[in-house]
Amino acid sequence: MSMGKGGTRLAAVLAAASVAAGACGGSQGAHTAGDHAPAQGAAAPAKRPQVDPAKVRANELGRVPVLMYHQIVPKPATVYDRTPAELRAELDRLAREGYVPITAAEFAAGRIDVPAGRHPVVLTFDDSTISQFALGADGRPRPDTAVGILLDAGRRHPGFRPVATMFVNGSPFNDPGGRRTLSWLHRHGFEIGNHTSTHANLGSSSAAVVRKEIAGNQKAITEAVPGMTVRTLALPFGIKPRPPALARHGESGGVRYDHQGIFLVGSNPSPSPYDASFDPQNIPRIRSQGPKGQDAKFASAHWLDQLDTPEGDRYTSDGDPSKISYPRAATTQIAPAWRKMARPY
Repeated sequence: MSMGKGGTRLAAVLAAASVAAGACGGSQGAHTAGDHAPAQGAAAPAKRPQVDPAKVRANELGRVPVLMYHQIVPKPATVYDRTPAELRAELDRLAREGYVPITAAEFAAGRIDVPAGRHPVVLTFDDSTISQFALGADGRPRPDTAVGILLDAGRRHPGFRPVATMFVNGSPFNDPGGRRTLSWLHRHGFEIGNHTSTHANLGSSSAAVVRKEIAGNQKAITEAVPGMTVRTLALPFGIKPRPPALARHGESGGVRYDHQGIFLVGSNPSPSPYDASFDPQNIPRIRSQGPKGQDAKFASAHWLDQLDTPEGDRYTSDGDPSKISYPRAATTQIAPAWRKMARPY
């Protein structure tokens, strides 16, 4: 999947007042090496003072945590589940350590724009369960769901942008057709990504079934939210179809799909989208988990500890959407499509 050649970086940033109020703002604009459409719900550009990248130790070729969540329940049944208290604690940690959430589509396309000295993080939720999102009788997200907890984190931590990417299946959030739930999420700046209609194992499915699973789910999403474009796909079980290109683009039943980013299960931080090693068709994710338990060394508590060290090679923003800043020693890492925006120091 190409990210485009040449071009300019776009800036469409969440308005500062919206961030301070903790509102679910629209998507932030940022670096782009191609003709990418503005992200969903893009807000008006906001100006920031110029900052010396050396003073904030900017490294926009650094690694980015893409966190993966499933059920948010009081009594976890598997290593993939987290309690509401655990999710709240992890979001609080991210806010304290200077992370700012962006969507999967923004990340895959290189539209990253966060304040100087801050770090992007991508929050992704698979399977579209009611533990992640449900609307109460008043039309507001239930406070005990993942979305409710994220909105609360945004209110309590000014500057912590409360957005995430919801990778949905058919009948998302127990809402047949998804019109009520998906429309709310889209209006409030959340990204809706594809996770196939039935959570199928694409690796053991025929090419025709793969296309039907992906195109059918895209059709359902866009019927629920007319005019929306589905830009990302999370592979069920992290398993690729054969050939893998079927996940990127295809057609079934007259519906075409074309994804900017394909997300795996993975076990480590992702390279920066400006790094030459970045592959938008194979973006790794980190399972959310505490410091103990099965495979904890591959999970979020471990990796957030590692990224918070001088050797962590973490993505740190320069705050300038017109440049890509990084220590001069890393010059050889930048991808050719982004070199015109390079600012080594």
